[in-house]
Amino acid sequence: MHCYDLKPHLAAPPKAVRAVRVEVVDTVDGLRLTYSVEGAEALVVPSRQLPARADGLWQATCFELFLQAEGSNAYAEFNFAPSLRWAAYRFESYRGGMSAMALRADPHIDSVAGGEPFVLAVDLELGTGLRPSAMHMGLSAVIEEIDGTKSYWALAHAPGRPDFHNRDCFIATLPAPADP
Repeated sequence: MHCYDLKPHLAAPPKAVRAVRVEVVDTVDGLRLTYSVEGAEALVVPSRQLPARADGLWQATCFELFLQAEGSNAYAEFNFAPSLRWAAYRFESYRGGMSAMALRADPHIDSVAGGEPFVLAVDLELGTGLRPSAMHMGLSAVIEEIDGTKSYWALAHAPGRPDFHNRDCFIATLPAPADP
């Protein structure tokens, strides 16, 4: 298990949200990601819907995972919303060659709203095809507050406007999966 504190982008700071943290746990088939937000009373939490793939989740409160193999320009992006909607994309290069990524199983998302902190837990099956070895990892979140403030949180930020796709944000390492 590894715990990460995300940092808000200086050009888009939060007003009431105080912290965003992510716990990453290796599971038999993939990862369990637990995102927590302190300052939940100010958080816009989209209404729950039936779990399904959806685009544009980053336009509201959304939690993200990026994975990139060492020496590759290709990477994967996963989006998870409190609405229980999700997305998975494959990119051939920085923001280029985007396509929907097929997964063996839909991610299982659960959120606990109404308390402090807000918690969103995700079980994501990766399998060996998506994680053949150790990978660079980026963790991020778009946080929308009730007053309309949007803040952008990541392990690290590249210079300029918020851009979670920038390789400078992929500063954590996801170890190679353990042999069964």
